[in-house]
Amino acid sequence: MSMIRNQILICGGGGCISSGSKEFYQELDRQINRFNLQDEIKVIVTGCMGLCSLGPLMMIYPEGIFYKQVKCDDIKEIVERHLYEGNVVERLLYTEPDTGNKLKTVVEIPFFNRQKKIALKNVGKIDPKQIEEYIAFDGYFGLARAINQMTAQKVIEEIKKSGLRGRGGAGFPTGIKWDLTAKAEDYIKYVVCNADEGDPGAFMDRSIIEGDPHALIEGMAIAGYAVGAKQGYIYIRAEYPLAVQRLSHAINQAREYGLLGKNIMNTGFDFDMDIRVGAGAFVCGEETALMSSVQGKRGEPRPKPPFPANKGLWEHPTLINNVETYVNVPAILLKGHQWFRSIGTKESPGTKVFALAGNVRNTGLVEVPMGTKLGDIIYDIGGGIIGDKPFKAAQTGGPSGGCIPKDALNVPVDYESLTELGTIMGSGGLIIMDDDTCMVDLAKFFLEFVQEESCGKCTPCRLGTKRMLEILDRITKGKGEKGDIEKLAKLGNEIRDTALCGLGQTAPNPVLNTIKYFRDEYQAHIDFNNCVASKCAALFNAPCQNACPAGVDVPRYIEYIQRKQFVKAVEVIRENNPFPTVCGRVCNHPCEFKCQRAGIDQAIAIKTLKRFVADYEFEHWSEIHQSQGKDVAQDKNKKIAVIGSGPAGLTASYYLARWGYRPVVFEQEKVLGGMLALTIPEYRLPKKVLNREIQYILSQGVDVITNMKVGSDLSFRDIRRNFDAVFIAIGSHKSLPLNILGENAKGVISAVDFLKDVNLGNPMQIGRKVVVVGGGNSAIDAARVAKRLGAQEVDILYRRTKKDMPAEKSEIVEAEREGIKIFTQVIPKKIFCDEDNRVIGMECCRMVLSDFDRSGRRKPVPEKGSEYRIDADTVLTAIGLFQDIEGLDETNSVRIGPTGKLLIDKGALKTSMQGVFVGGDCLRGPDTVIQAIADGKNAAYEIDKYLGGNQQQLDELQRYDRKYFAPLIERQTKRVDEKSMDIKQRQNNFKEVELSL
Repeated sequence: MSMIRNQILICGGGGCISSGSKEFYQELDRQINRFNLQDEIKVIVTGCMGLCSLGPLMMIYPEGIFYKQVKCDDIKEIVERHLYEGNVVERLLYTEPDTGNKLKTVVEIPFFNRQKKIALKNVGKIDPKQIEEYIAFDGYFGLARAINQMTAQKVIEEIKKSGLRGRGGAGFPTGIKWDLTAKAEDYIKYVVCNADEGDPGAFMDRSIIEGDPHALIEGMAIAGYAVGAKQGYIYIRAEYPLAVQRLSHAINQAREYGLLGKNIMNTGFDFDMDIRVGAGAFVCGEETALMSSVQGKRGEPRPKPPFPANKGLWEHPTLINNVETYVNVPAILLKGHQWFRSIGTKESPGTKVFALAGNVRNTGLVEVPMGTKLGDIIYDIGGGIIGDKPFKAAQTGGPSGGCIPKDALNVPVDYESLTELGTIMGSGGLIIMDDDTCMVDLAKFFLEFVQEESCGKCTPCRLGTKRMLEILDRITKGKGEKGDIEKLAKLGNEIRDTALCGLGQTAPNPVLNTIKYFRDEYQAHIDFNNCVASKCAALFNAPCQNACPAGVDVPRYIEYIQRKQFVKAVEVIRENNPFPTVCGRVCNHPCEFKCQRAGIDQAIAIKTLKRFVADYEFEHWSEIHQSQGKDVAQDKNKKIAVIGSGPAGLTASYYLARWGYRPVVFEQEKVLGGMLALTIPEYRLPKKVLNREIQYILSQGVDVITNMKVGSDLSFRDIRRNFDAVFIAIGSHKSLPLNILGENAKGVISAVDFLKDVNLGNPMQIGRKVVVVGGGNSAIDAARVAKRLGAQEVDILYRRTKKDMPAEKSEIVEAEREGIKIFTQVIPKKIFCDEDNRVIGMECCRMVLSDFDRSGRRKPVPEKGSEYRIDADTVLTAIGLFQDIEGLDETNSVRIGPTGKLLIDKGALKTSMQGVFVGGDCLRGPDTVIQAIADGKNAAYEIDKYLGGNQQQLDELQRYDRKYFAPLIERQTKRVDEKSMDIKQRQNNFKEVELSL
């Protein structure tokens, strides 16, 4: 007798088969024979193992080693190194997204160890083609107990007590439905399984049938016994050929073993079943339409009552449940209702299977207890959002459901909680979406699906959804009208109230739900022809341009670079951004995150290219600008006061001057540039570069007055009286306090004040050890500057995880390369001082991640008893900034909100005071340079409009369709990034770190 020492399980789910697992099974057999291991190794093809995004999958027992993305070329190495030599193949192991650690076994991987499996307990573990393997895992024991030890009514009572609810839709109590069918007076009854599963992105039922078909057969046989039926039908769509094949095989096996047919287990109980293959119509998921299709008729719903429990197939009482509902039944009969009720919530006991799909790392099949928090499913089991992008929403219930926004990540996933949010559980499709998803386009997609799948029997569904789709189509094409949102809501509610069947009644749900939670996106499409997600192609020229707050025409200037017309490229940038050299260095480049090139290889280095042409202009400044001359606009004889010389103020001044206005900039500091000049270090933004850009702006006809603070040196009332319009762009310069004991000690300094002093040539003494509190760009800048000023040890403390740090990722990497240590999930609790009130250290507390906050991130909370002390000579605080609005209060008729921000008319940058406009950080709070630039130009447009001009319309008329001349690069090409100065060359100096192309 041969001794099997290893069992190899190969995923035979549809996803892995399509990824090539069938081919490597044959190669595995060949390699096992090559090493003469055929008597020691057993290979089993299972159903879906769940982690579809990493398929093809393989598990090797008894160790439980898990291999992912296995290809034919890997088989020889697995057999030789693992099965023959006993060494694990490290490169094929699962890698933790956050830590990069390799996890060897299934039990270590969060995707598997955070699940609780009932419906999927055998799926991915047994050979679905072998009934003996199912029996070995307690298969058909539940049926045996039911028909040998229980009456039909006792079976129904057990299901009632378990609290099992239908897993295919709204969650109707299963036991009640069984009881109604059992009590119906008729000698012929039927049990039907709805395996149609038409929701886009849903594959739960298919995977269960493919991986554990006997569980469905057993569950339906128990149901047949309970309600008094002798015949069952499984209605399954033709698009599931593998499921149909394995189910047919399992039914034949069950008949051979006497578990289907006449006199099952010699108890006198007769029950058999057949398969009915449907044509894939979504409407046949509705039970009355399904029954019509089973009978060979057109799949159309009919009014209810009568309900199927009284009059169903061929006018006889019929029980209808879906696959997942039935496969829960054997476990309940075997382990009892109390065991089942111990899992999940009081109102929603048990587990739920989800098809986890969309923008999540670990897509696939998961089963969790009812009441599991949505965020735990996405981040613990799903591994988080791909590329660490922000989570936006989760779609549940398919076309009949709705979206859950990011501020509801703590919602327990059960029937009641989802209903409160305006969505439903449905069959279990769970689609995760990041910030690249347009919610208007999503609603349109689901409505298109419903429109195509509508049977057309009732007018509300047939015509009402068509009218809704027409409105949505207009909105996504930039032809939305005022009142469209209200029309959609009115139509949706009427359809919901009057449609014939469940499909029609729930068809408007995705639209109504997205209007409820994402109305601002609908409004942006209609009012500003703006699709923030860059999905509605009719509203923009290119995703990269659309992602740029300033609307810089990225494809056009890259086209000029390809043609080596570098000056033309800079001119294109300056059409919307007068700071090409600055943004080529410090922009957060949102354009690159939307770059379509990433679908081929990597995003284009847009920021780097911008810097290249800007530096080219800088190097050839004299010859370029002497030969160009200056365009002089007609003097409009209107004076505009601009308060603040940051990027927003200077941008507005630049365009206003070019259009013929007379802007005067009032700046409270002695230098121009705002935070660009005061807080961004020289090694990132050299002063000569910034000053050249500012001088070019001033040369267009901009006057400046420095060392003049409006509100104290000059009253705002006088400014308004002497100027035709005013633009407030004072930024955010005041630091938020730590609010801890000892923060007023000497040596506890705002990072912004520290950076200002350094940039103004007044660096302070910081000592040997510097601790920076915060995780944004100011924190990183302050730490790197402190290192350059001679601090021997610089630590950064941040309360969340490193991936949550708002600083530029490249800046974080460079800081660590320069020897700065970053300690995450830590907060300061107390500052320790000496007798001279000078800081000498601080008490810190470790943080643990708890529930999700409204931003969609886990909330850090203090860990009890985790306090510890660190030494510090200087503490730099960088936890946030706010506006200094002194002098701009209510007495001047400029409304100020409760958080200290200036209030505006939405989308217009207008304040409540006539002729006064606002933009940049003083409006939004600390934001990006490119957003401040965008606000500056938009404010210039609003001021021009207020003063009777039409510059925005003139600019729009000058836009033209692009014609590309440079050849397209369609092959995979490595991205070329800027190089950085060697670490040793950076020490004790402020030379620019990033080098131009």
